[in-house]
Amino acid sequence: MKKILVLHTGGTIAMKADALTGGVLPDVANPLLDAQVLLPTDVELVVEDIFNLPSPQITPEHMLQLKERIQLAKMAGFDSVVITHGTDTLEETAFFLDTTIGNLLPIVITGAMRSSNELGSDGLYNFESAIRVAACEEAVGKGVMVVMNDEIHSACYVTKTHTTNVATFRTPTLGPIGFVTKSRILFMQELRPTQHWDVSSVAGLIPIVKAYAGMHAELFEALAESAIDGLVIEALGAGNLPPDTLPPLQHMLDRGLPIALVSRCFNGVAEPVYSYTGGGRQLQEMGIIFANSLNSQKARIKLLIAHNRGLSRAELIRFMEA
Repeated sequence: MKKILVLHTGGTIAMKADALTGGVLPDVANPLLDAQVLLPTDVELVVEDIFNLPSPQITPEHMLQLKERIQLAKMAGFDSVVITHGTDTLEETAFFLDTTIGNLLPIVITGAMRSSNELGSDGLYNFESAIRVAACEEAVGKGVMVVMNDEIHSACYVTKTHTTNVATFRTPTLGPIGFVTKSRILFMQELRPTQHWDVSSVAGLIPIVKAYAGMHAELFEALAESAIDGLVIEALGAGNLPPDTLPPLQHMLDRGLPIALVSRCFNGVAEPVYSYTGGGRQLQEMGIIFANSLNSQKARIKLLIAHNRGLSRAELIRFMEA
């Protein structure tokens, strides 16, 4: 028998739409606790309602709590874990778990775009699909996976792309690593090795700033004088910034603050290509780290993990560029 721990954390998958107003709210009791799903014959579920929160209320402290619960589950002999989660921050929780304990055991995260009593609700189907993936032998060694809408995505690159569509989760450039069919779980891509750094704390203030045409120095000047522990910048194109932003960024770098750079583009990777003032090559020479293939919210999770591990500059660069 496969013993699978289910951790419910809330989100739309655990909500109901009010019949009068149409507003979607957490139900008094999580409807998934009484859900009837078709399980593989060799699966035993142990279900916990660990918290019941809309995903905008999920914090790194909640992610840490999930990580520690999963580590206890591994010690207790569980074979895999399924987590239900709100979709707004699902990718950040998935990435945190993947980066800290990703290969400990199969971890599958799922959610829903329609609440439990809405027409065409996708929650129960996604939940059942997640259990099937967690139960299959091929899931071992795949790290943390996001399973929704018949697709399996790696936590490393998946992101939410649509506010309401049930096919919201996509992996830019690379696509899903597998699919859920009526009778089979099919993995179609191999994953590259992932560097893991476990943590016991998630302290730190690391904001995200998005670059734009005509951006001036004022915002970065204010951040340079604040008590931040790092910074993530969504840069233009392949990784470029308006020239006025450079002096306060240099001031932050001189103070030893780590600055990670990603592209604000949906597809592609950030890399130091251009040599003009504010171009990626100058930014890299200043000491800004290019976080290859990551979006800003995931680069922030990585910086937070690095901060709490106390990584050296060389370790940080390898970690962020991996």
